[in-house]
Amino acid sequence: MMLHPSAMIDLNTSTFILLLLFSLVFIFFFISKPTGKYGPKSYPLIGSLFSLLQNRHRFIQWTADIVNNSPTKTAIIHLPLGRVRVITANPTVVRHVLKSRFDLYPKGPRARNTLFDLLGDGIINIDGDGWKFQRQISIHEFSTKSLRNYVEHVVDAELNDRLLPILATSTTVLDFQDVLQRFAFDNICKIAFGYDPACLTPSMPDEIFAQAFDEAVMISTGRMRSSHPFIWKLKRFFNFGSEKRLRNSIKIVREFANKLIKEKTIELKRNQSLKSVDLLSRFLISGHSDERFITDMVINFILAGRDTTSAALTWFFWLLHNNPRVEKQILQEIKQKPETSVYDEVKDMVYTHASLCESMRLYPPVAIDAKEAATDERLPDNTFVKKGYPVTYHIYAMGRSEELWGPDWAEFRPERWLEQDMLGRWVFKPRDGYEYPVFQAGPRVCLGKEMAFLQMKRVVAGVLRRFKVVPAVEDGVEPVYVAYFTSVMEGGFPVRIEERDVSLKNVCETSSWRRYGPSSSSLFKPFFSSSHSIGDRSPPPPPSSTDLRRRRPPPPSRSPPPPP
Repeated sequence: MMLHPSAMIDLNTSTFILLLLFSLVFIFFFISKPTGKYGPKSYPLIGSLFSLLQNRHRFIQWTADIVNNSPTKTAIIHLPLGRVRVITANPTVVRHVLKSRFDLYPKGPRARNTLFDLLGDGIINIDGDGWKFQRQISIHEFSTKSLRNYVEHVVDAELNDRLLPILATSTTVLDFQDVLQRFAFDNICKIAFGYDPACLTPSMPDEIFAQAFDEAVMISTGRMRSSHPFIWKLKRFFNFGSEKRLRNSIKIVREFANKLIKEKTIELKRNQSLKSVDLLSRFLISGHSDERFITDMVINFILAGRDTTSAALTWFFWLLHNNPRVEKQILQEIKQKPETSVYDEVKDMVYTHASLCESMRLYPPVAIDAKEAATDERLPDNTFVKKGYPVTYHIYAMGRSEELWGPDWAEFRPERWLEQDMLGRWVFKPRDGYEYPVFQAGPRVCLGKEMAFLQMKRVVAGVLRRFKVVPAVEDGVEPVYVAYFTSVMEGGFPVRIEERDVSLKNVCETSSWRRYGPSSSSLFKPFFSSSHSIGDRSPPPPPSSTDLRRRRPPPPSRSPPPPP
């Protein structure tokens, strides 16, 4: 049977199209994919979409399991439409990315574009010479003794005039996570702007700047979780939905920041002898007058400092309640210090410092961080990455690695950070920053690390000296780790505050305590509704602190899907 010429042409065309499509798929998914044998099962076009959807509510724990079970501690996750993410918990690779080949692994244009509307060209969101310039300015300011003294003053005032009075008059269940977040936001705004939003006061105001900042951060995080950047860019173009709310929130944040900058500029011109204590004043006095530059800098510092310390303290107090042996050791250390201890005394609280490090090992304030390959290259573990691929180092997974921390990695054991000197005293033993990148490492290591530890130790000493923080949850219920820009407890951290010693009540009768009075006992809504539960699962009860060898691993995490 002879085919009609037109039919033969159609057949040849169809065959050509099929061969072309097959060739494109072959090139796209086999030739261009990075060398890496470990990762979830991947399919053409959709990648590991099925696994991603199945584990979308526990992305952090799921990826932690993947990389910690990988022979190289590195895995490849194929996202839909050919996008690829390299995830590692290998300290050698982390050192390679954060230090050895630092210039080849910037934040990258993808992350910068996603966060630009909020962060602009601030230090968190910029690379190259612009980052180096801002880093030099920041290093100079953070190294001054006057800034350290100002930070200490701010933290002490917020602790003694607000946090402790509220805890002292609390008679019902309160969300300690919310309290610590308000505490941290007040502190960072005072340090950055010299502005007091007064979020942690008896009236618990819904401060407009704080609300707008929270919403801007939340929606920007949503951009990173979007299945494809095209989705949020389309919404931004048409200005609807979450992108419309983001635009409005950022407008409030930036207008408010600009207003403060103008007021501060006028104030400094009128009174040139005025001390430059907050960061904004320091930048202005140093001659940095570009309003956009200053605004970006300050907003970036607020984002960096607002929730990291509150996240660390939230998980710390939960772990402490389940480990009375550790709490007893910390209390003994606190009692050796005067109640009005200054920075030099607080920094010598070695066991408390080790306990905070151990808490952040298990529950890091930032679960993952990513850089973007600027060129094709092979990582030290032989994984080949192409230009533009995100390389994510998994801080949460590294803190739970048996290879790094031993078979007892699941134990909350501060002693792993300590050693004894010849006199039997505890001495802090730091870990390699590329094994424990909680504060990043290399050239981008966190400038506010010491400031964060100062604030956390002051809070721990101030609170534990007078109160017991008792989680108000059912037996066996454990909090769920949720990772956004920073980690939070899903649903908050409901607690009851108990006086540690009745005789200490008289210590509280100072003018600052009387200022708030007993009305603060009704400041917080009780956590009786289901919307405030600590999680939707009931894992085994927390391990006994009396038998360290029988500890169960800490609870798994729940978190959004991966950033695109």
